[in-house]
Amino acid sequence: MNAIMIPTSAYFIKKFSFRHLFIVFSSIFLVGTILGAVANTFIMVIIGRMIQAIGTGMMMPLVNVLAMQYTTRSKQGAVMGIIGLAFNFSPIIGPTLSGIILQYFPWQYLFILILPFIIAVVLLAIFQLPQIETHDNPKFDVPSLITISLGLLFLLSGFSNIGQTSFFSWKVLGFTIAGLVLIVIFSIMENKSAKPIINFEIFKHSQFTFATVINMLIVLTMYGNTILLPLMIQMILHKSPLISGLALLPGAVLTGFMSPVSGRLFDKYPIKRIVVTGVLIDCFGTFMQAVIDVNASVLMLTLGQMIRQLGLVLILIPIQTHSLSALPKKYLSDGVATFNTLRQIAASFGTAIIIAVITMADKIITGSTANQAVGIQAGFLACLGFLLIALALTFKLHRPDIVD
Repeated sequence: MNAIMIPTSAYFIKKFSFRHLFIVFSSIFLVGTILGAVANTFIMVIIGRMIQAIGTGMMMPLVNVLAMQYTTRSKQGAVMGIIGLAFNFSPIIGPTLSGIILQYFPWQYLFILILPFIIAVVLLAIFQLPQIETHDNPKFDVPSLITISLGLLFLLSGFSNIGQTSFFSWKVLGFTIAGLVLIVIFSIMENKSAKPIINFEIFKHSQFTFATVINMLIVLTMYGNTILLPLMIQMILHKSPLISGLALLPGAVLTGFMSPVSGRLFDKYPIKRIVVTGVLIDCFGTFMQAVIDVNASVLMLTLGQMIRQLGLVLILIPIQTHSLSALPKKYLSDGVATFNTLRQIAASFGTAIIIAVITMADKIITGSTANQAVGIQAGFLACLGFLLIALALTFKLHRPDIVD
C-alpha cells in the first residue's frame, strides 16, 4: 500500500496545500494505528497496517518536497539530514524496540505506545503548520493511476514470493512479468499525457538518474541485511530475538547521531568524496559479517553492523539530497515520488533476493548449523556484490548545474 501511494504523491502535492495534505494523511495514519491497537483478529491488524501505509506513503514524499523546495541550496543537506534522522533511524530502531516490547508486553502495545506521538503530530500540524498554497492544477488520470498501482502490486507480490516457491513458478515469474509490463504501459501513457502523474523528463537529468540507481542498490543491501543479521544471531548462534534486536541498537544509535552530520557534510564537501567513503565503509562492514562463522560472538556481528550503519548514513542522506538538487523545482514532486517508489521496489527486491540466495545455498549445502551458516554468509556476499556495483557508479557523481 505504501509503494502504491507514493507514486500518486506527485499529483496530490501539486494539487493541494502542504498543510491540508499533512493534516489529512497524518490523521489517516492515526486511524490505522487506533484500529491496530483495538484489533482482535489478524485481518483487522492487516487493515490497520494498510491504513497506516496510506498515511506514511504520502507524508514521506511531502516532507521531502517541502524541505527541498523551501530551503536554500547551501542548507539543503543539513535540513535533509534532520529529516533523514527520522526516516532512516526509524526502520533500524524499529526491530530493536519491537523485540523489547514483545518480550514484556502483548503485541497490541506495538500500536498503543506510538499513539501519543501521532496525536501530538496531528495537533502540531493543525496549530503550527503554515498555509503554503500550490499553483498547479494537474489532471487526475484514473487509468494511469490504476495501471501503476496494479503494476507495483504485481511486481512486489512477485518479489515477495521468491524463496517461498520456485523462481520459475507463476507466483514469481507471472506476477513479476505482469508488474513490469504494466509499469512499461504506465510509462508510455505518461509520456503521451499532457499532464502526467509523474513527469519522466526527470530522467534526462543524469545526476538524478545515477543517484537514484545508486540509492536502489544501497537500499537493496540494507533491507537484505535486516534479514541476515537476525537469522545469524538466532539460528546460528542460538540467541533470543531480544538479543538480535539489541545487536541492532548500537548501529541505530550511531545512525541517529550521524544523520544530521552527514547532511552538513553534503553542504561542505563534493558528493563523490562523501558517497565513495560511505560505500567503502559499508563494504568493509559487510565483509566482516560475511566471514563470521558459528564460533563468532554477537559482539563481532554488532561491530560489523555499526560499521555498516556508519557507511549507510554517509550514503543515503547525501545521495537523496544530491538527486533532488539536480532537478528544477518544478519537477521536485515528480522526483521525490519516483525516487521513493524505486526505493520501495529495491527494498522488496533486496529482501526477496537475499531470501532466494539463502534458500539456494541451503539446498546445495544442508545439515549442520555450520552448513546453515554458509547460506547466510552467501547472503552477505551477495550484498557485498551489489555494493561493489554501487561503488563503480559513484564515480559518475558530480555537483549538478544549478537549475531552477
